[in-house]
Amino acid sequence: MNTLEIFNQHRSHLLAIAYRMLGSLSDAEDMVQEAWIRWQRVEEGVRSPKAYLSTLTTRLCINYLQSARVRREQYVGEWLPEPLLTEHSTPLDHAELAESLSFGFLRLLECLSPTERAVFLLREVFSYDYEAIATMVDKTVPNCRQMVHRSRQHLTLRRPNPAPQQTELIEQLLVLWNAGDVEGLVGLMAEDITMVSDGGGQVSAALKPIQGSHSVAKFLVALRRNPLIPALTWKITSINGQIGVANFAKGQIYSVISFEFIDDRLSGIFSVLNPDKLKAFQDQISQGELSC
Repeated sequence: MNTLEIFNQHRSHLLAIAYRMLGSLSDAEDMVQEAWIRWQRVEEGVRSPKAYLSTLTTRLCINYLQSARVRREQYVGEWLPEPLLTEHSTPLDHAELAESLSFGFLRLLECLSPTERAVFLLREVFSYDYEAIATMVDKTVPNCRQMVHRSRQHLTLRRPNPAPQQTELIEQLLVLWNAGDVEGLVGLMAEDITMVSDGGGQVSAALKPIQGSHSVAKFLVALRRNPLIPALTWKITSINGQIGVANFAKGQIYSVISFEFIDDRLSGIFSVLNPDKLKAFQDQISQGELSC
């Protein structure tokens, strides 16, 4: 195989690592493109292309996160990942990896340092052994084991419930939301539900998480009655490997909502309104991957 064929053989794996590291498809694609540029210079003599390219991509992502830390700290309001349409199969959502695409999981990763995030993902999501991880992040094996142990204390992989039950629940939510039924909405939610909105300072959004079923229900109904919000149409689809809703205004994506569940109740609502974070999603729609 030539240089391009070898790289393309591993591209989806590199993109899967980079997206989970960065929470942004556009940034992940930039990192993979940079890995391709560097790969062309050193391809000859590399014994394991997959190991080399995975190491290169991981280190590029760590460096990017370290340089982006100030920008993340200055971000207006709550930060959520860039949503990914997963209605059809993508290189990022293989069945065994889909749960690590969820908004809840990617948001939890924000409490880890860039290196901790890399080590945790490489071990818990991509199943690399500690010796390989230590080489990839330039740390010792005991150090990597310790980082994974600490990270496990903060993070819990949340496996999704059966999709049919979730779809039914979201359909009920949308009907009650349109009807302005606060008590009906409360009945669908866990008592300690949290709603997080990301407007990035560009559009109106709650600057802090809203907690508690009554508070979230009242906020949703107030949104629906807000005359400044345009008339929306919605479609239930798969967002980051989880059940979600895409909202459209005049055929253009307006917001993307993802959900978390505990048994038969909603436990988390994540709403992305930041136009910059919706560009890739709109591109997927334009390519015919989702009809509105």
